[in-house]
Amino acid sequence: MVQEEITLEALEAQPKDTYLLVDIRDEAAFQFGHMDGAVHIPANELPERHAELPKDRLLVIYCRSGIISEDAAAELREDGFSAVNLVGGYVQWLQRKIRRETTGEKAAEIEQSLRKKFHRVIFSRFAKAVNTYDLIQPNDRIAVCISGGKDSMLMAKLFQELQRHGKFPFELVFLVMDPGYSPENRAIIESNAKLLQIPITVFETNIFNSVYNVENNPCYLCARMRRGHLYHQAEVLGCNKIALGHHFDDVIETILMSMIYGGQVETMMPKLHSANFPGMQLIRPMYLIREADIKHWCSYHNLRFIQCACRFTDTCTTCNPSSNTSSKRQKIKQLIAELAEDNPQIEKNIFRSVENVHLNKIISYQQNKQFHSFLDDYDNHPEKPKE
Repeated sequence: MVQEEITLEALEAQPKDTYLLVDIRDEAAFQFGHMDGAVHIPANELPERHAELPKDRLLVIYCRSGIISEDAAAELREDGFSAVNLVGGYVQWLQRKIRRETTGEKAAEIEQSLRKKFHRVIFSRFAKAVNTYDLIQPNDRIAVCISGGKDSMLMAKLFQELQRHGKFPFELVFLVMDPGYSPENRAIIESNAKLLQIPITVFETNIFNSVYNVENNPCYLCARMRRGHLYHQAEVLGCNKIALGHHFDDVIETILMSMIYGGQVETMMPKLHSANFPGMQLIRPMYLIREADIKHWCSYHNLRFIQCACRFTDTCTTCNPSSNTSSKRQKIKQLIAELAEDNPQIEKNIFRSVENVHLNKIISYQQNKQFHSFLDDYDNHPEKPKE
């Protein structure tokens, strides 16, 4: 009988030189994290790249959760390869890896790195944002919102460091909302929290079920609903602020997205008053931290977090991306990267553009829902605009 699949336990019993791991997820997912020693061939490229694969070794094919990879392995067997599907895929391997980590020692090592190796590029920029934008006051009770990704998990550790070594007292609640995660993703979030010694408070909603069949802008609706639930739960827990893990790259991408796709100039603010929850504020203390440094921190400690826990990707849709699944934000990210190849100052200049707004050289602007035009005081201006 031809072998069609293999479990992680059986794979670990195999000599490593007898098989080859093939990751068929998309490039972003592979770069975010992959099984040790795996080669990367996206699912949509696999049929035309069969010639690159050896026929004298067992090919172990995996995707996110072992769905698309099952068909990919079957096609390889039809082409004369010895190929099997890895049961559970990357997610199950990641869960197993996390369970094996030594919790106390690993957490201490990570905390030490934020004080030493990553102090300048991560912790000092976190502290700078807190001070520059006056994000935390004495006796604040802050709901640190954790999605399970790299950004929010790092933010939680930074808050712990700041609380431990800060100048004044404040309280923290590490809040995790489960909008309908798969059991695998829920387990990864809980395992990582345990590994990093973050005492999370989890509450459940049915948001994913609510938006699953929405055809128009389900992601926008999901984001709005998640934000509302977070505010409400934070209020219930006596918090006066919620903290989100948006970083510097998120900020500059938002600036360009608003201009190119929205026809307006605006950005993701470092803090905001809630319109629907009086007395509640949203803060973004990761505002000055670069995504590349966050990724370096993750890879340095060999940490693996969930990339996207959305219901729409739970069936491996990210393994087989198309023009329908690529986001506007990803396009903007690629555009910035291309521009930065010629000018390394591009990212900083985009950020500074919303700090250095010259109103006398703006055609019109809005403030507090009031429209203002350069024509309002054009003839009364003491210094006429120069060409």
